[in-house]
Amino acid sequence: ETMYAAPGVGLAATQVGVTRRVAVVDVSSPEEPKELLALINPEIVESEGLEEMEEGCLSLPEFREAIKRPTRIKVLGKNLKGEPVEIVAEGIMARAIQHELDHLNGRLLLDYAGAIKRELYLRKLKKQSRNRQR
Repeated sequence: ETMYAAPGVGLAATQVGVTRRVAVVDVSSPEEPKELLALINPEIVESEGLEEMEEGCLSLPEFREAIKRPTRIKVLGKNLKGEPVEIVAEGIMARAIQHELDHLNGRLLLDYAGAIKRELYLRKLKKQSRNRQR
């Protein structure tokens, strides 16, 4: 619900304060039926290709960063029933899964940014926070 309300294409449990290795992804367009993929304890076991693309994140409003990621991945994990699953994903689905796994591994888009860009964004957040407190 949180991911769809944002709106976003993925969400990791850690983004909503749940300390579990769970992520959800749905890259379908608003006009298409929902295709929610839920992964528990996901792990990338194979990857190939490489493509750079700009990404955004629900946790970092208005921040975007170009990131190189594999274009095709194989992921092992479990579904919501606890059954083993193997997902082979390409394109935007592969990118979204990798982005959410970054969250589960404690990595944010800010970690990919250069020091100056990261510092400017953090200063902007602090300024916005101070303005809201007034």
